[in-house]
Amino acid sequence: MPALAASRLLSSLLFLQPPSDPTFDPNEVAPARRGATQTFCPTNYTVVDGFFAQSSSRFNDSTPYDPLDDSFGLLDKSEGRWERFAERIDRLNRQADVGTAYKVFFVGRHGEGWHNVGERKYGTKAWDSYWSMLEGDGEIKWGPDPLLTPLGERQAARVNSVWKRELGDGAPLPQSFYSSPLSRAASTLEITWSDILEERHYHKKPLIREHLRETMGVHTCDKRNTKTYIKRHYPSFRLEVPFSEHDELWSPDWRESDQQHALRTQQVLNKIFATDSAQFVSITAHGGVIQSFLRAVNHRKVSVSTGSLIPVVVKAVDSPRARNELLAGGQSIAAPARPHPTSYRTVDL
Repeated sequence: MPALAASRLLSSLLFLQPPSDPTFDPNEVAPARRGATQTFCPTNYTVVDGFFAQSSSRFNDSTPYDPLDDSFGLLDKSEGRWERFAERIDRLNRQADVGTAYKVFFVGRHGEGWHNVGERKYGTKAWDSYWSMLEGDGEIKWGPDPLLTPLGERQAARVNSVWKRELGDGAPLPQSFYSSPLSRAASTLEITWSDILEERHYHKKPLIREHLRETMGVHTCDKRNTKTYIKRHYPSFRLEVPFSEHDELWSPDWRESDQQHALRTQQVLNKIFATDSAQFVSITAHGGVIQSFLRAVNHRKVSVSTGSLIPVVVKAVDSPRARNELLAGGQSIAAPARPHPTSYRTVDL
């Protein structure tokens, strides 16, 4: 990896600041019926089992499962289940020592985008080695920063309906909302939450974090729009500080490895725990972000389809005795040589 690119990537990953985030105002946290967590920079993350089906070692990810039809996978199906769940999380934080905190993350994947259509059209092998490096094929435009398809919008609307149902059954409203800077994630968050938050008089704007974006590099669909574009098209969002006008992280020549992505996501978690006392947190991002999140918190691998989500109860510990996987950055992946497109056969959609 060239020295300049390596230096830029390292600088992008090591962005954690002391617990004073200019984009975070503790007075903006929604009035919560529950308590708040400690704020500190953890050294270890683990998953608290016993709450959601997807976190169980017995969960079979090879069989079809839709958490949107199953109270997000909450194991307790009895009446008053969400109230008991929130009370248990509240109790965990009340009884925790000063170096321990618990948060519940509802990590959502954006609805279908035009890049998903492109990959399905050409197949993953051809997509990764050729088509993903283009901006479209003359029929479909997928880069940079593709929008949701009509199906993707319907998927986000379905999540909106499911949240209304679960909130009606007592589910805790997230106290903080975070989004990827890519349009498909921000639009999904808007469709999912805008009318719910307006009805509940929730006025804290969702925060766009640069490092919640999809795997960086090579694929044009993962290159974001300008800061000016984002502010114009998503005025109901806040942007973290600093936030560059142009995408300074995406490269046409080098793609982030899974290990590098996991480290980046771990740093985002560090910053959230260091600056945000919310117990219930919503993140709207991407499939790659979800997998790196699960790795960073030592969760088993679980596939999450477009327009769905996974809830995870995370225990964070600040202790020199805590042990966690070392998520060293490692080497980036060079862009593949581009074969001629006629060597690929399209598949029926």
